[in-house]
Amino acid sequence: MKKLIVALAGLALCSLSAAAQKKPAPKAKTTTPVVSAAALAQGKTVYTQNCLSCHQADGLGVDGMNPPLSKTSYVLGDKTRIVKVVLNGLQGVDIDGESYNGAMPSYDFLTDQQIADVLTYVRNSFGNKAVAVGVAEVKAVRAANKK
Repeated sequence: MKKLIVALAGLALCSLSAAAQKKPAPKAKTTTPVVSAAALAQGKTVYTQNCLSCHQADGLGVDGMNPPLSKTSYVLGDKTRIVKVVLNGLQGVDIDGESYNGAMPSYDFLTDQQIADVLTYVRNSFGNKAVAVGVAEVKAVRAANKK
């Protein structure tokens, strides 16, 4: 009888162990901001009010003057760099091998939310597809920018 109880206990432990192994691992939490329809709509409004006259409705800019926003390393690359461009402005720069001589003023008067929305819009319009820019990311860059 003892052997039977020990055998049953062993089987029970094995089945519990197997069940635990089959349980899916918990999903890791992501801090990547999600591209939401609301952010895109709000970003488009900010773009229309502040960016469209130089970068154009199609995001292709003006040759030699204002850089395109379509599929460029500045737009699709490091988010910190593009946030700094909005906060500090930019002038006389080469982007992806092309020179642009127009002067982009600082838009540091925009809120962190407006900057996050407009950059999310730009990074997901004009043929672009990139992760959203989060308000916390803009806030961190703005804080570091003041030092």
